[in-house]
Amino acid sequence: MFLRLIPVFLLISLAGCAGVRPLGGPEGIKVVQASDLPPPPGIEPGQPVRPYRVGVNDELLVDVIGFEELQDRKFVVDSTGHISVPLAGSVMALDRTPREIEDELVDQLRRNHVRSPIVAVNMSINRSRRVTVDGQVKEPGLYPVSARLTLMQSVALAKGVEEFAKQEDVVVFRTVGNERMVALYNLAAIRRGAYPDPEVFADDVVVVGESRARRLFRDIIQSAPLLVSPLVAILNDNN
Repeated sequence: MFLRLIPVFLLISLAGCAGVRPLGGPEGIKVVQASDLPPPPGIEPGQPVRPYRVGVNDELLVDVIGFEELQDRKFVVDSTGHISVPLAGSVMALDRTPREIEDELVDQLRRNHVRSPIVAVNMSINRSRRVTVDGQVKEPGLYPVSARLTLMQSVALAKGVEEFAKQEDVVVFRTVGNERMVALYNLAAIRRGAYPDPEVFADDVVVVGESRARRLFRDIIQSAPLLVSPLVAILNDNN
């Protein structure tokens, strides 16, 4: 479980901080300038519009005009990333946008002697791209990430925080490459405009309120009273 992980490095952005210098706390911690968790590989941060890419177990709605057997048909992406469509055969859907799947379907229908096919592909159910929101929120659970989503928006999907939730203790876990990372955020500070509302991504885990993960940061916070941005750490999965 991620709550058993131990920090190896810590990245903190401090007012007036330049370069790397000791901060104190657990041995092996390095302080550098960093304002947020890095995004997952292959994702460019800050994009205002990010097209949805289909994953395994997603359900697609396919409509081919003029073919009754392909009117509003639903297809689930199998474990190999394909859907099997009558008249077209097996179509790769994994990591493609609905528009890219449309283009592939048109090509395969043409190869199977369907003249000038008109195809529409839309998302029906998003089962693969989800964020976990847990802790002191009204409705903990898994929530779909179909477009750009921020931390505040993910908490809103869970119907907001509980009445006495510790809004200064919000932890986000993320895997970046081979590294397991975690960041500590303060919702009240974000509302005040102290720093931007960070983006969250599919497979992130958001925990609101006191947790063992939150306590990983305790010594660092005590030794860094001038902290003005999120705390970000790399975790050691072997502990």
